[in-house]
Amino acid sequence: MLRLGYKASAEQFAPNELLGYAELAEQQGFDSVFISDHFQPWRHTGGHGPFSMAWMGALGARTQRIAIGTSVLTPTFRYHPSVVAQAFGTLGAMFPGRIILGVGTGESLNEVPATAMHWPEPKERTARLKESLTLIRRLWSEERVSFEGQYYRTEKATIYDRPEQMVPIYVAGAGPLISKYAGQFGDGFICTSGKAPELYRETLLPNVAAGIAVSGRKPADVDMMIEMKVSFDTDRQRAMEDTRYWAALALSADEKMSVEDPIEMERLADQLSAERAAKRWIVSTDADEHVEKIRPYVELGFRHLVFHAPGPEQARFLKLYAQQVLPRLRAAFG
Repeated sequence: MLRLGYKASAEQFAPNELLGYAELAEQQGFDSVFISDHFQPWRHTGGHGPFSMAWMGALGARTQRIAIGTSVLTPTFRYHPSVVAQAFGTLGAMFPGRIILGVGTGESLNEVPATAMHWPEPKERTARLKESLTLIRRLWSEERVSFEGQYYRTEKATIYDRPEQMVPIYVAGAGPLISKYAGQFGDGFICTSGKAPELYRETLLPNVAAGIAVSGRKPADVDMMIEMKVSFDTDRQRAMEDTRYWAALALSADEKMSVEDPIEMERLADQLSAERAAKRWIVSTDADEHVEKIRPYVELGFRHLVFHAPGPEQARFLKLYAQQVLPRLRAAFG
């Protein structure tokens, strides 16, 4: 079954305004809402950085059915894993069956300014993530947890308020090792659209499948989620210009490596042309064209599509997409 979600752009909109958009997403028939857990936004000017877990609680209280998750949270630096276990245990108890913990290894933009830490190499970040998820799951399933890992420790710790069933954990992956880990240990896998097709076809998805095989589970046991970068409007020029706010996404890994200041990230992004800023996005005024450009992702096996729209008029996007694109997607793919 196809699931269609809305990416709430926490970096772009004030928290209360964003709550209104997320409520509208439920009213318009979207199935899920995911929010980034960013300490700092990609842009300093007009940027926002709300605390995702407080925002999720507010959204849960103002909606009835929509699934709510992070895309993604890093449970390894700003937060001790036991704090994440407590927060998501509480959210899961308050809104059973609706909460998802999406996690990743982190970005220096979020972790370094808040902690003044030395940003570690990918190997350590991955090891920390794996250890943190082991601890979180133990805290959710055991009464008193004394844990002594390489990075984290607890002493007779108990999470008193938690759901009857563990909150599903989705793991974000952009490389082979973490993708295999997601397939083996995650309840879902998260990645983003707009990258080279061979990355999905030859690296990410084969490794997720390998991890699922090792775990002894079936492919249907892992929710395959992808953030779809889409700019849809009746005016093509407006759809193109809307992507400029998120031009940082078009920067190469080398261009934004270890950039920890949103002012500097904004400066780098503003140097890009509208054409390059739009490179990661499906930009079109045609609903059928959107469906056809989304089709390859569905055919690769992604069944949970979370749509991220870049423009300031989010209510306009939600209504247009719900009216013109979502019905076509459901008709085409079930």
